[in-house]
Amino acid sequence: MDMQDGTIEKSYVRPTVAIVGRPNVGKSTLMNRISGRRVSIVDDLPGVTRDKLYADCDWCGKEFTLIDTGGIDDGTDDITRSVKRQAFDAVELCDVVLFMTDVKQGVLSGDAEIADILRKSKKPVVLAVNKADSASKDNVFEFYSLGLGEPCLISAEHGSGVGDLLDRVCENFMRAESDGGQKPLSIAVVGKPNVGKSSLVNRLSGYERSIVSDVAGTTRDAVDTLITVGGENYILIDTAGMRRKRDIAPDSVERYSVIRSIAAVKRADVVLIVMDATQGITEQDEKIAGLVHESGKPSVVVLNKWDAVEKDARTLDKKTDELKEKLAFMSYFTSITVSALSGQRVEKILSSVKYVWENASRRISTGLLNEIVGQAVAATEPNASKGRRPKIFYASQPEICPPLFVFKVNDAKLIHFSYRRYLENSLRRAFDFTGTPVRLKFIGRGDE
Repeated sequence: MDMQDGTIEKSYVRPTVAIVGRPNVGKSTLMNRISGRRVSIVDDLPGVTRDKLYADCDWCGKEFTLIDTGGIDDGTDDITRSVKRQAFDAVELCDVVLFMTDVKQGVLSGDAEIADILRKSKKPVVLAVNKADSASKDNVFEFYSLGLGEPCLISAEHGSGVGDLLDRVCENFMRAESDGGQKPLSIAVVGKPNVGKSSLVNRLSGYERSIVSDVAGTTRDAVDTLITVGGENYILIDTAGMRRKRDIAPDSVERYSVIRSIAAVKRADVVLIVMDATQGITEQDEKIAGLVHESGKPSVVVLNKWDAVEKDARTLDKKTDELKEKLAFMSYFTSITVSALSGQRVEKILSSVKYVWENASRRISTGLLNEIVGQAVAATEPNASKGRRPKIFYASQPEICPPLFVFKVNDAKLIHFSYRRYLENSLRRAFDFTGTPVRLKFIGRGDE
């Protein structure tokens, strides 16, 4: 991967496979089984998965993207209708449909309705009959009535039959061709509940990709959405709202949702830290920003609901001063005021994302770096400690994203934290690292 100029390596279009079916037939369990990691939250409560979830998978050298969708039922509430619409959006956009049913429940009316829609879609469909065991073989024949070909008996929980199922799925793949584009930047959208994360994702994507409700906790999992803006691809990761730890029951679904949100931060390239501009910066806002900072991720602070803020000539300055005070540990932050509801300045978010990503990807040549460090040391030498004065021999930058600067010194223990901060500030004055953490490491002569 070439990061010196902030560019990203080329990528290829992967075939996509959408898992659809009624609630609680085991779609999320199968998603986790195939991906080899816990991508989806699994719970006995029907409807735990509400949004589409994505995972890149590999089977016998064939790469594909797996999409887990919410359960399709005949409910009439807004969230149920939105789940159903998103599931069939996935069918429309995917290459292969993996239709899951439950052998213990048999063919229900909901299965027949879904099968009718899938036949009309003209997409290749692989029928999976889940929760099967040796005694289930006699029950499989009724699934032929769905008119989707030979059923494939599996147990997503135990893994039996999943290999044969994937063989069937991969038989339907067309040869993937290069899209000639760039690998998408992945952007995690994090914040407290009800600050407008999902609304922001929907506004950026141009249509409803994440479910939006006034009920806190509507987004339960980290939801990946691929968007194209200005000919460039991005992956938006909408995450569950992160409440204070003491407010979350230890064994609740919400606890696992927060774990997914934290994992989303770690796998993202850039993080949008969304805050409610109508409120003050809370302790939880600070903790979420601290998590992003400690993860070493470039970020943009997004002050949402700006249209609802009562303003005067100094409103923006006051809010910026509040951010500087509360986020003193990440003084490099950059912020933007937006309204996901009206669309005000939302289009500027991706420009800010690209800006902080370029700064995080910046690599400084060793010669120029040592020139700047030499000037900083000449202006202010480190203080002596116990009769010994620290000496900096040279500096280098072995890593980016975030930038890591390694200083070879006579004794790392002699470098006081205040002088470390002075050197970081000197580097920030010389080079634009706005929006990204910078790491400094000191290695003594005997530390290698």
